[in-house]
Amino acid sequence: MKINLRYFASVREAVGIGQESVDLPGEVDTVGAVRGLLVTRGGPWAEALAPQRAVRMACNQVMCGPETRVEAGAEVAFFPPVTGG
Repeated sequence: MKINLRYFASVREAVGIGQESVDLPGEVDTVGAVRGLLVTRGGPWAEALAPQRAVRMACNQVMCGPETRVEAGAEVAFFPPVTGG
């Protein structure tokens, strides 16, 4: 299944790209599993998306949790928490 990934702010800076398309293996069917798959790339991916890092996620431009199902053609985004004041 092919999906589109987008990276924002410090996540984009860490991994060096803003977006990409990927073909997911059959067992990767949630946003959390996508994040886990990216972590297995190692290097900056493992550091920026590590489980202990505060990273927000969205699927098809809707904030979501790791249990959110991913379907073919979905857009999954990763970005740091936003603070304001």
